[in-house]
Amino acid sequence: MKIEQIYTGCLAQGAYYIESEGQAAIIDPLRETEPYLLKAKENHAKIKYIFETHFHADFVSGHLDLAKKTGAKIIYGPSAQTGYEKYEAKDGEEFQLGKIKIKVLHTPGHTPESTTYLLLNENGKEHAIFSGDTLFIGDVGRPDLAQKATGLTQEDLAGWLYDSLRGKIMTLPDDVIVYPAHGAGSACGKNMSKETWDTLGNQKATNYALRADMTRDEFIKEVTTGLQPPPQYFSKNAAMNKQGYESIDVVMERGTLALSPEKFEEMVNLENALILDVRHQDEFHKGFVPNSIFIGLDGQFAPWVGALIPDLMQPLAIIAPEGREVETVKRLARVGYDNCIGYLDGGFEAWQKAGKEVHTIESISADALEKIWKAEKDTHILDVRKPGEWTSEHVEGAQHLPLDYMNNHMQEINRNDTYYIHCRSGYRSMIAASILKSRGFENVIDIAGGYAAIEQTALPRTDYVCPSTLK
Repeated sequence: MKIEQIYTGCLAQGAYYIESEGQAAIIDPLRETEPYLLKAKENHAKIKYIFETHFHADFVSGHLDLAKKTGAKIIYGPSAQTGYEKYEAKDGEEFQLGKIKIKVLHTPGHTPESTTYLLLNENGKEHAIFSGDTLFIGDVGRPDLAQKATGLTQEDLAGWLYDSLRGKIMTLPDDVIVYPAHGAGSACGKNMSKETWDTLGNQKATNYALRADMTRDEFIKEVTTGLQPPPQYFSKNAAMNKQGYESIDVVMERGTLALSPEKFEEMVNLENALILDVRHQDEFHKGFVPNSIFIGLDGQFAPWVGALIPDLMQPLAIIAPEGREVETVKRLARVGYDNCIGYLDGGFEAWQKAGKEVHTIESISADALEKIWKAEKDTHILDVRKPGEWTSEHVEGAQHLPLDYMNNHMQEINRNDTYYIHCRSGYRSMIAASILKSRGFENVIDIAGGYAAIEQTALPRTDYVCPSTLK
């Protein structure tokens, strides 16, 4: 028996390769199929099943393409209705995989169809659970994502989750290994651990949601308190996973078209494309194609694209570091952005060599900001960190506008003022500055090093904050 976790840090997502006696199963695959096909080939195994724990909202699953390429059966738990052929398993049903079995445990709560898969080893012993978004390490799945699609309240779903955890999961032996679908950094829970697996016994002892003395009402209140609005692309990805989508091979062929600077400019204008620059922020601010939006590959790229580009069908023209163009298109497709029209051949350097217009964003040190603040008391500091970061501590007198909600709060920015923008380290602030710059806000200045650098200055800071009303 072989179990391998295939973890993707950008999405904080875990897919799983399970194999026994030349038969393999994949649980919660990402959009691209190559990693799973390669593993099966290397191990001389045939992929027999593709198990989905639920309709994922934070990424587009690879179940359809993988099934077409392998002949494997797509399996969902009870009540999963799809726009394509799949097998809807019954609660308690078992699937033979070589010498092991995978048992279906219907665990609704995160979503109605949420299912945990229990692996029974060669001796029939409970060995591991693949818990999807039902149980994380240190947390449980948020119960608010399926409200609109089901007509249920988050309290209804939280109650189901309580019952599922206590009736199906907490009754299992303590030595059962928990393999969740996500870890820290995912928006599918509130407070997930950076660890990507654990024993069930340790989770019973440390996970707040599994406290033995917790009542149903206490649980519902606990898991529904403090939920931030989900990223706008979540419902769209869930719909793609439920109804179907275009082949990843077609998406990749279309998106990896190399365009000369002249053709790039022509296509952007023809398709009304958004120019997405994925280089490092330190390179971007020194020079970029006018109206570009920066979202760097080396940060939480896909989630920020999903949060900030409202239309999945928005044509995208890519500027990437040399050799990372294919990676960019692939990572966009993971979250449903399938309409890349190509990339700038030769990258930004080719644009410069062609003598095209170039824009810049000024970036200054935190020490320089301190000097400006001392000289000009009416300094407009814009903090784009998340609410929890802001609440913990922020510069006194700063304006708070979380990057997640920037598109809905542009009216709070005065075009006539100069804004000094910061996040924690400089990645999110450059995204924010690029968005403002593309929309005609000329007076934006990035603070290099972000709040980590500001903490080393004498700028006054406070932890007091009024309750956020951002939605």
